[in-house]
Amino acid sequence: MNTTDNPVTAGETPAQELPAFSFEIEKRLPGLGRAGIIHTPHGDIRTPAFMCVGTRGEVPFVSMEELRALGAQAMLSNGYHLRNASPDIASRGGLAAWSGWNGPTLTDSGGFQVMSLGSGMGKVVAMENQDNLANAPHRQRLAHVTEEGIRFWDPVLEREDFIGPRQSMEIQCRIGADIHMAFDELTSLADDYDYNVQALERTERWAQTSLDVHKEHRDDLGYRQSLYGVLQGGRWEDLRRSTARKLGVMDFDGYGLGGAFLKSDLGEILRWCNEELPENKPRHLLGLSHPDDILIGISMGADTFDCVAPTREARHGRVYSLDGPVNLGPWKDSDRLIDNECDCPTCKAGWTRGQLRALWKSKNDKEKLYQYFHLASVHNLRFILRLMEQARQAILDGTFESFKEQFLDRYYHRNSHRDA
Repeated sequence: MNTTDNPVTAGETPAQELPAFSFEIEKRLPGLGRAGIIHTPHGDIRTPAFMCVGTRGEVPFVSMEELRALGAQAMLSNGYHLRNASPDIASRGGLAAWSGWNGPTLTDSGGFQVMSLGSGMGKVVAMENQDNLANAPHRQRLAHVTEEGIRFWDPVLEREDFIGPRQSMEIQCRIGADIHMAFDELTSLADDYDYNVQALERTERWAQTSLDVHKEHRDDLGYRQSLYGVLQGGRWEDLRRSTARKLGVMDFDGYGLGGAFLKSDLGEILRWCNEELPENKPRHLLGLSHPDDILIGISMGADTFDCVAPTREARHGRVYSLDGPVNLGPWKDSDRLIDNECDCPTCKAGWTRGQLRALWKSKNDKEKLYQYFHLASVHNLRFILRLMEQARQAILDGTFESFKEQFLDRYYHRNSHRDA
């Protein structure tokens, strides 16, 4: 394996004295990108890496054994959705044991979920344009921000609830993932600069509270749980750089890169943040997984990624190929594979686009429909996991830039007219 002469760890600690959580850099790109290893109590994550999303402790329609066989290294679960189950999870030894995954895990704070109840989900995550954006009127919102946290109406349980930095840390420490996210306020694209200043100041205060409470409970389950600070700041360079400097000197184990912004601004926003953050701590890009987002993210210094898109899009008839995403709708009776070069179990078994489409259209036959969900989810996850493996190897081999350009040229049909 190619490595630098002096691998960097989170505490500059010699390898034989590595703590339960640490990060070492194996190879750097000329800019901000790198390949490395995150060491956690439940195993290592070789970066860059994609964390498969098991919102409630399981990836829909894919077993834990299948995840391992696909090359998954880590699973991300949701603090909001698991909050009421957290005492039971703690009693069973934490998320890795409770879920049956028994590998590295991460939980998010729940802030995204509760904030989306306030602004309106589409207004939070829209990345394609900024025309006619508006948050939901205050009287229609299901969540309201206070200095202490977020008070919200739970539409599932039909009752009022509250999550702030203290509650989020207590929940996550009961869930017991290896890596947690500090509680933050996610603004939307419709929020102006002045509101982003207020929200960022609040997020920074919550970051300190998150650290303090996390330190009280991080060893409760018998192993050291780690905490990432979360960077907000919208699309403004001064806010992004300022908060990166402030959180960068705080006692976080790593950093989550979040916020609502236009897709076209992703690279610049990551550059602003990662030029300021300490190099020797890992960075997680929250909620993105399309190939251009991943490869741009890697170039700009992101180490790990997560997103529900691979399995969610699979369930909606969208499967991935090296020549671009395939919508199964037009492929009735086709004997063409999804991707002739794919090594996933679905493609290796010879499932064709036509066969998968027929299963997907079996809306009145749950057995066939669920079989499709399984086959397509396995395929899409393996596609993204393989992309991460290839990107990592390209960094180690010194060929990342050419790999990135060739992959994106083919996937997005740059300078070509391929029929996907």
